[in-house]
Amino acid sequence: MTVISFIGAGSVVFTRNLCNDILLVPAFQDSTIRLMDIHEGRLSIAYQTIQSMVARRGLKTRVEATMDMREAVRGADYVVTTFQQGGVEAYALDIEIPQKYGVEQCVGDTIGPGGVFRGLRTIPVLLTLCEYINEVAPDALLLNYVNPMAINCWAVYEATGRPVLGLCHSVQDTSKMLAGWLKVTYSSVDFLCAGINHQSFFLEFEADSKNLYPQLKEISHREEIYGLEPVRIDLMDHFGYFVTESSGHASEYVPYFRKNAHVINENLAKKFTSEAASGWFDFGRSGGYLKNCRYWENHMASVFSEALDEKKPLVEERTHEYGSYIMEAMETNQPVQINGNVKNDGLITNLPDGCCVEVPCQIDSAGIQPQRVGKLPTQLAALNRNNINVQELTVQAALTGDRDAVYHAIKLDPLTAAVCTLPQIDAMVTEMLQAQARWMPDWK
Repeated sequence: MTVISFIGAGSVVFTRNLCNDILLVPAFQDSTIRLMDIHEGRLSIAYQTIQSMVARRGLKTRVEATMDMREAVRGADYVVTTFQQGGVEAYALDIEIPQKYGVEQCVGDTIGPGGVFRGLRTIPVLLTLCEYINEVAPDALLLNYVNPMAINCWAVYEATGRPVLGLCHSVQDTSKMLAGWLKVTYSSVDFLCAGINHQSFFLEFEADSKNLYPQLKEISHREEIYGLEPVRIDLMDHFGYFVTESSGHASEYVPYFRKNAHVINENLAKKFTSEAASGWFDFGRSGGYLKNCRYWENHMASVFSEALDEKKPLVEERTHEYGSYIMEAMETNQPVQINGNVKNDGLITNLPDGCCVEVPCQIDSAGIQPQRVGKLPTQLAALNRNNINVQELTVQAALTGDRDAVYHAIKLDPLTAAVCTLPQIDAMVTEMLQAQARWMPDWK
């Protein structure tokens, strides 16, 4: 019997979608799904939602709920992390304090002040979770969905040596988007994508063995296309390759697009000319994702009501999230290829050994087999390394208690360095450390 544990199951919609994927796999219809969250009310709704899905399908799947993390992972084969340490309260500090100093983040969950502090909050929880897994589920595979992806995965394998696979959906989303722009059938598409999470690049993009990059570059400045993704298309124009993460996200990881609120909310906004992007760009503005999170927090009752509505038909098609496909491949030996976040053990030769890279991975009953990509184009590796510097120092700060490393990490952040002086960064980091002290590691 397969046991699949969810840590942070109170993310009801995400939990519902991932569990629905699992329930659609015949190999898991006699499994145990164990849900854990520290919020009793949300955990109860998640339990009721998944139990209803099981009952409506007439399956033998067992659904369990607990607020005890150790018990949640006892005997687990797979542990899936979806939690947000500190919730919206802490996340608001990630966005609003830096904004006082001119750092305009739209999401702030990967690098930058927001990504660094989210990592510092999250890593201690992940390491405690790994201690419990070692005690009561030593053979379990950790599937991490929690951002900042690279920082979190790097800290886990650096500190514990445990197998961990970081999962995102930007590669799937972007490849499907490009296929749509190019009007090719997605099943005919073949691509090679590699780099780091949220800054991987499509090194090859083909359909029926035809290189589609010339066509992509030709059509990309049509208003209806450029108006959807101006940042990503600008990056392709200047660096040669299309990046995986959306324009709002991508603009945070380089020093060119978010130099001040006027540039973002006026000049950059004018580039989003497509009507389809008008609502999206509200998300790309400063604090856009925080606004989105607050909206859903205030409308949680309707989210719960929708999740429990048995009049709505169940979804009978799996999502593009990798989780269920990975578990199925390992249990049934039906191979699948995904793009996963793993330790760089010679996989990308011009990125630092030991950092966390996003590369193609073959999955089957033998486990995770990352693909060696070799050397990235030099300019792409340079962009990645600018982000990796921040990631490495954040991991160092969390694992060693080196408080100075927090300051160093944010001083090396491309966006922060583009808008702040060194004394301003010192003041900002000090303020953030004081405001988030209850979630921070023990400093030396």
